[in-house]
Amino acid sequence: MTAGITSRADALALVRRSLQGFATQDEITGLDEHQPLRSALELDSIDFLTFVERLSAGSGRRIDEDDYPRLATIESCADFLTTPG
Repeated sequence: MTAGITSRADALALVRRSLQGFATQDEITGLDEHQPLRSALELDSIDFLTFVERLSAGSGRRIDEDDYPRLATIESCADFLTTPG
């Protein structure tokens, strides 16, 4: 696991925290873990890049452009963050 992420619960919390500002807290809390983030929250490419930067900073893990497809949903983000990289 990465330095800042010690559990799946930590990863899920980081993902939801990283989405703040793109939607209301109620919308973020109500998101299904399998729902595509970009379409559900209408994230444009700049918003998505900001989200990725927040994930990277919060987890201490470098996230390359090749990794972006693995960040499609809350669940896939948590999987990515808790997989040794």
